[in-house]
Amino acid sequence: MLIARSPQESHLYIDLHGCVCGTTQFDREHRLENWDGVLVSVYEGRCPQCGRTRSFKFTISDDRPPAPPAFGGPEPSRIIDPGEFLWISDQVSTQSGLRLLNTPLAEHHEIRPATAYAIAALEEVAKFLPEGADQISEDRFTSERGQEMHAKDPTRFTRQEITAALELKRRVLADIDEINSPRDREDSGGSA
Repeated sequence: MLIARSPQESHLYIDLHGCVCGTTQFDREHRLENWDGVLVSVYEGRCPQCGRTRSFKFTISDDRPPAPPAFGGPEPSRIIDPGEFLWISDQVSTQSGLRLLNTPLAEHHEIRPATAYAIAALEEVAKFLPEGADQISEDRFTSERGQEMHAKDPTRFTRQEITAALELKRRVLADIDEINSPRDREDSGGSA
């Protein structure tokens, strides 16, 4: 059974594993079940494209789930590989970056959640780096998407590249926070 560290990780796993028809999204209902003393989180719903029932079951990690947008504690995921986390970080960063370029400064705060989510996904990539290692081992890429990401550019999975990408994304988030701080709004004549 799949072991999820948080509801955020469960939802991302579901989003990464589409229906056989190719549709990724579906309205999912959630319930908790007790299976011989083990708490199981069940997500079910119908695919809007083909009508198939989709069902995902996760045991819940013993660790306390982190606050969103984080996906888990200090240990790397057991159900999502580093390439998948980098892919989702890239997707969200591209979308939020385009929105930042095309949105007035006063509205940048609306893009903050997506930016924080992209950072959380990239922080998950870093968790796959063994202590003292310069890069993530190729055997950690277990999904097709993850293997494709690694094959496309293995340098993106080095400590140096991951650190640089995190610093850049964190600066973007800090800029959003600075632009939308109460002091800046007061200085520009807005209300706090």
